[in-house]
Amino acid sequence: MSVPAIPLNDGTHLPAIGFGTCKLNGSPGAQAIARAIDNGYRLLDSAFSYENEGAVAQAMRMASVPREALRFTSKIPGRHYAYNDALACIEESRYRTRLDTIDLYLLHWPNPAQGLYLEAWSALVEAKERGWVTSIGVCNFLPEHVQALVDASGVKPCVNQIELHPYFPQPEQLAWDKANGIVTQAWSPIGRGNDLQSDPVLQGIARQHGRSVVQVILRWHVQLGSVPLPKASSDQRQRDNLDVFDFELSTQDMAAIATLARPDGRILGQDPAHYQEL
Repeated sequence: MSVPAIPLNDGTHLPAIGFGTCKLNGSPGAQAIARAIDNGYRLLDSAFSYENEGAVAQAMRMASVPREALRFTSKIPGRHYAYNDALACIEESRYRTRLDTIDLYLLHWPNPAQGLYLEAWSALVEAKERGWVTSIGVCNFLPEHVQALVDASGVKPCVNQIELHPYFPQPEQLAWDKANGIVTQAWSPIGRGNDLQSDPVLQGIARQHGRSVVQVILRWHVQLGSVPLPKASSDQRQRDNLDVFDFELSTQDMAAIATLARPDGRILGQDPAHYQEL
């Protein structure tokens, strides 16, 4: 299936839907990820803390798609945010994956109480200058965190990956990212451990379009302008999650989904203003 490309502010592109790999580890994980690639995914989302960078890279070698067609993402964890530690972390990712260049490398959380995310960002900028990574960005950064990076370095993130789903749509953050030329990616795009898939509003819209609730949610992301990163192990689910580019939600559909937003919509209450992930 053909997935549209989204331009980044550094002149590169990412697919409009990616594949989440958290908890896909070892040989079974590599096999599931390789199937995802063969089923059409070209953007693979990993992280140093997922402990599966090697499995994702092995899947890239197993799949029937050339390396240059794929986009591999990893993330620096907060415990490695000191400048030299961050550079070593990025280099370790290159050793684990046996990839000369990592396509997209992100800071996993701002961890503002720790006070080191500017150092880690400087390391990412340096890694890009050295050719270790192609594009750099952040996860879970609020506007004030992103602005601090830009003020300190003059370098704007390409991507901000945040929690985003119909119960927690983050319209202000999404609008801020867009206004500043930053692509928003969505983790847990179809929820995780909540009741989104049984929501009657979403079920009704799905029936009208002859689609699954998950496909409706992923199409909602596409129309919002966010890049969802769903995870699925079965061939059918993997293919279904990409099959969202031949229908469109109406203005009324989008408005109905907007009513599902909840003040406490975060899945685990992880507020980047004070949450620490090391």
